[in-house]
Amino acid sequence: MAYEYNGATIEADEEGYITDISLWSPALATLIAESENIEMDDDHWEVVNFLRNYYEEYQIAPAVRVLTKAIKKTLGPDKGSSLYLYQLFPHGPAKQACKIAGLPNPTGCI
Repeated sequence: MAYEYNGATIEADEEGYITDISLWSPALATLIAESENIEMDDDHWEVVNFLRNYYEEYQIAPAVRVLTKAIKKTLGPDKGSSLYLYQLFPHGPAKQACKIAGLPNPTGCI
């Protein structure tokens, strides 16, 4: 699988996760989100940017339980709930948000 972006082909694995995270950009994230039928808004970007910062600090893409706890601690209980995150990313907040964020498949996600 690959994404055609800005005149280049960005390689991705069979699930759609880009294979070179250094090629990620917000414009590529928007393209990936469109392929996931997600229209990005400020709430989506907040989670995506949170994940990118989390990955930069810990070098791991968190599973949904860890993601929920970390967001609750940082952004508050309203945003750190599974219900809220599933409303933004209905096919799995960790998996779908990590894919859009240009990160690997989260640890512990099937």
